[in-house]
Amino acid sequence: MDQLKLKIYSDGADLETFEALSKKTIIKGFTTNPTLMRKAGVVDYKSFAKEVVSIVNGKPISFEVFTDNIDEMQLQAREIASWGQNVNVKIPVTNTKGQDTYELIKNLSSEGITVNVTAVFTENQIKSLVDVIHEDCPAIISIFAGRIADTGVSAFDVVSLATRLASSKPNIEILWASTREPYNIIEAERANCHIITVPPEMIDKAVSIFGRDLEVFSRETVQMFYNDALLSNYSI
Repeated sequence: MDQLKLKIYSDGADLETFEALSKKTIIKGFTTNPTLMRKAGVVDYKSFAKEVVSIVNGKPISFEVFTDNIDEMQLQAREIASWGQNVNVKIPVTNTKGQDTYELIKNLSSEGITVNVTAVFTENQIKSLVDVIHEDCPAIISIFAGRIADTGVSAFDVVSLATRLASSKPNIEILWASTREPYNIIEAERANCHIITVPPEMIDKAVSIFGRDLEVFSRETVQMFYNDALLSNYSI
């Protein structure tokens, strides 16, 4: 894990976890979203966000706008960006009505606001974002690889395409989002991805299991089945 060029960001909304992971060198940044925050019981968006900023040791943290109105997104984005130099502003690539946010992203990027464009799925979206993001401003394009793969499409191919298209603007980083399994970390690295968001429990699993001897792992798996059969008192 320490040899990866890929940066691992933790995805969540728990303050204790943010604080604990901020001390780990393997974790390079953090992301969250309104769904995760709601599940965690967050009721005051701004106060929660500011507390997160205060405990992540200056590592990048992405907070998302939560309006469906594109003009209001711009106002929220400017407010969120003001919460800290390490704050990245998540902007959805489209609103719920199917209206794209390319012009908004262009304006924010031109203002020097670091955007993390979220819910990106298609080649057209990727090309359009690379075109509008200002070449001098850092930005993240979050490819929802897990959800893409759920539809039967190769997430690896989409992310690889994104990294190639973004290479014309070195300040753009491609992020592998909606990670489904630890192996996605390896896939993201091979796709020349810059960042992957990983839930805390999956980070622990990857750290503990990557590099395991498969012969030993095989025997341990058989031992588990055998122990459970004995405990169940099965007979034939």
